[in-house]
Amino acid sequence: MKHSSSIFKTARPAALPLAIATLALTAVLASAQTKTLYIGMNGGAMEKTWTENVFPAFEKANNVKVVVVPGGSADILAKAQASKDKPQMHVMFLDDGVMVRAVGMGLCEKMKPSAALNEVYPTARFKGDMATGVTMGMTGLAYNKKMFTEKGWAAPTSWMDLADPKFKGKVVFQSLPSSTFGLHGFMMFNRIKGGTDTNVEPGFNAWKTSIGPNVLEYIPSSAKLSEMLQTGEAAIAPLTPTAVATLQEKGIAVEYAQPKEGSVVLMVGECVIANNSEPVLSQKLAEYLLTAEAQAAGLQHGNQIPSNPKAPAVGDDAKLKLKQFGEYMKTAVVVDWNAINENRPAWNARWNRTVER
Repeated sequence: MKHSSSIFKTARPAALPLAIATLALTAVLASAQTKTLYIGMNGGAMEKTWTENVFPAFEKANNVKVVVVPGGSADILAKAQASKDKPQMHVMFLDDGVMVRAVGMGLCEKMKPSAALNEVYPTARFKGDMATGVTMGMTGLAYNKKMFTEKGWAAPTSWMDLADPKFKGKVVFQSLPSSTFGLHGFMMFNRIKGGTDTNVEPGFNAWKTSIGPNVLEYIPSSAKLSEMLQTGEAAIAPLTPTAVATLQEKGIAVEYAQPKEGSVVLMVGECVIANNSEPVLSQKLAEYLLTAEAQAAGLQHGNQIPSNPKAPAVGDDAKLKLKQFGEYMKTAVVVDWNAINENRPAWNARWNRTVER
């Protein structure tokens, strides 16, 4: 036992340098620990596209992990507002109208100048570069191709098709308070009835005797729509060409129709959240997401229409989507978000009180 003990005693000095080296290595590794950036954005197909095909290149180049906080625009805005003094997210994606509200609330910081920022469409740059459009689109009509074929119905051509008696109990409409799609659909109906973006009396007054009786269900977001199209519950609903293309890739028989009155331009914007814990990395991520490289991946893998016109379209399918987008944009209209945001709380309350009772 004494002999064995002496062996251990002589071994200790040799082990000491190894222990010190191990501690030093541990300290180095700790200092190089991967940081995490949290980005608020729509879940589902959009989250999958960006997580699998866009974020990885940035993560690898910057030794960072990008984690999605999923939710609709209204939900993400509420989260950002609730933690304004100590932000839990670093970057957020919001529909353009909601982004205007976020900027007005002081939730966004000015985006740093960059080559990528200079490349995006001028219309994609929000006032003062407080936010920037990262994907482009528009809200039109989606229809159940299988049902339309079986019934011998012609493809829809107008927002007023939502009021056609043959669609009674077959219209699915997104809730105005929580969905930009629903808001767009209502605002176009209101315009057709003689209203404006500041006067929605015509739309509210006509709803209960026009589109209202046809609505099967008011849904908070479009997540449930794919199921309702597959089961034959839904015949027609407001939706974007991007969302329709994503459903088609899942094998769902759905088509997009551009209303003759025009679709409504819908841009998803990004902003760096003010006072976040990683301001430099957050700006780098926001800049990267505007690059041609990142946006080409979004188009190729998720039908995301680029805000950067330099993003290359890889393959015939992507080229066709960009061409179709250009055609739809010829008749697309823009709503007055300043007027809408000023009045929206009152409209939401009225909608809940008179429409979704």
